[in-house]
Amino acid sequence: MKKIFLVLVGAMMVCAMQAQVVEQGEPALVYYSPKTAVTVDFTCVVEKQEPGIYAQYAEAMLGATNAVKVNKTTYRLDKVRIGTKTSTDYARPHKVEADASMPMLFCINDKGLLTGYNVAADKTYFDSPKPDAKPDCKPDCKPSCKGTGVTPLPEEVLKAASPLAQANAVAKQIFHLRETRMYLINGEVEHAPADGEAMRLVLEELDRQEKALTELFIGKRTKYTEHKFMTFSPESQRQIWYFSEENGFTDAENIDANTIVASVALQPQQYAPAPADKKKKSVEPSQFVYNLPGNGEVKVLYKGNELAKRTISIAQLGIDVPLPKDIFKGNDLPSIVVNEKTGNIVSISK
Repeated sequence: MKKIFLVLVGAMMVCAMQAQVVEQGEPALVYYSPKTAVTVDFTCVVEKQEPGIYAQYAEAMLGATNAVKVNKTTYRLDKVRIGTKTSTDYARPHKVEADASMPMLFCINDKGLLTGYNVAADKTYFDSPKPDAKPDCKPDCKPSCKGTGVTPLPEEVLKAASPLAQANAVAKQIFHLRETRMYLINGEVEHAPADGEAMRLVLEELDRQEKALTELFIGKRTKYTEHKFMTFSPESQRQIWYFSEENGFTDAENIDANTIVASVALQPQQYAPAPADKKKKSVEPSQFVYNLPGNGEVKVLYKGNELAKRTISIAQLGIDVPLPKDIFKGNDLPSIVVNEKTGNIVSISK
């Protein structure tokens, strides 16, 4: 049974109604109010350091003082984006029964949410787009360095009796590559590449080989970004995650972790009963029910510092409001567009 209330929202008189009860097998069209969840998209910068197998000889043989000595990975929070995700609130159903005075022109999406009345069905995004969770391409991933992998080591290296002898052979190969490049650039080779494009390809291959061999001494340093996508209910008003600069997102058991706190200050839709007016004719509600959402201010803090803040519309903090039945009478029917994520009316036109 419907319960109808006259209420005042801002300066506008509306008629709010409670959720209806839908019986199993009842012959009626049913749609639902939306429900909002909070999403937080964290962008994290990851830096990795991997030592080369000849790291201890880097300074002596190549004069390199910046060789990586130990494996190390560090994580740093870079950007935070607050968004929303919409689902169906099955606790707030709305029945549409056969009514000759109101044509059944309701538009409902595949999630059971009202999208409009007397309008063409339009494909919209039901949820906020979820970011790609795969790491971005590393900055040093140029086409020239994606080649065939590690340069095959010469026989002299493979047959060396000790790591020191191997390192010495590899260092000689590096210097030979540098020398070859210098001869090519200066035009001091007998069989030079035929044209500029061929020269470019040869020089790129020499660079690739030198880089691969040099990394055996100085190691690798890579930097890329990762996404962590979190979702939580705004009714909880507080959500805690744990982040470590050594391990990234982790759990409370990690002694190196610091807390990331997401808080939501709820602002439910406010309304008050309108004073009774016996002289004024009561407004008959229609079966078209929209939602007036509430709001929530979402903040994300890390180590006490604010990373992001945003005010979002929260559908389940709202109230269900039926449009007057008079709007749907006559031959000139209204076209109504509804925001399926929040349930409120976007536009009404005739």
